[in-house]
Amino acid sequence: MKRLACAVALLCSLSACANGPRLPPTPKLPYPAWYVGFAAPKHMEVWVETVDVLDKRGLAFYRVHGGVASYTGKTEGWHGGGSGGKPINNVDLPDQIFLRWQSLVEPQAYKISIRIPQWVRDEMLKPEQGFCQWAGEWQEDYRGTVTLGMAPGGIVKVWVGGSCLGFKEVGRYQANVEPLGPYRNGKRLFYRAPNPKAQAWIDQHGIPYGSW
Repeated sequence: MKRLACAVALLCSLSACANGPRLPPTPKLPYPAWYVGFAAPKHMEVWVETVDVLDKRGLAFYRVHGGVASYTGKTEGWHGGGSGGKPINNVDLPDQIFLRWQSLVEPQAYKISIRIPQWVRDEMLKPEQGFCQWAGEWQEDYRGTVTLGMAPGGIVKVWVGGSCLGFKEVGRYQANVEPLGPYRNGKRLFYRAPNPKAQAWIDQHGIPYGSW
């Protein structure tokens, strides 16, 4: 009897029983998934602990992305966004993005909640013709990538763009210091040192606060 109950519970969890909770419908997007990418100025190393998303349906999705960032070609100032990133599957377009990361060169942990304006979601659904460098031709594309740029001092820049289209700036934001430190453990034990090349650059030039 116990084995039968376990089997019924398993079937319910896989197919959703008629009187139980159901999974939300798959978002109706013109592409399989939208993307989140990370960027940081050259030598200003970061580690992204987590990205959480509240989508436009009001559904929360935790730890959809994290890890290392792509670094720009210069330290002062920003580039114009960036393609690539991780696909965010089965999540509708974002209403809010919650970001927590470590600025390894300070070191410091930061957190921020970024509300995504409606015009950004409109851009993410609008098809446009763009020249694809990788294909060497014009193609229809979407701005389906949200790039989060992080810099020392808790500065966050957000862009939206696509692999064949230019990136548009969403905004510049100021994050708060995470009082519990890295990984929210309150012990401040998990900062790793920047790589030797980055540390050598910082030792010689310092951190150019105010340039981002």
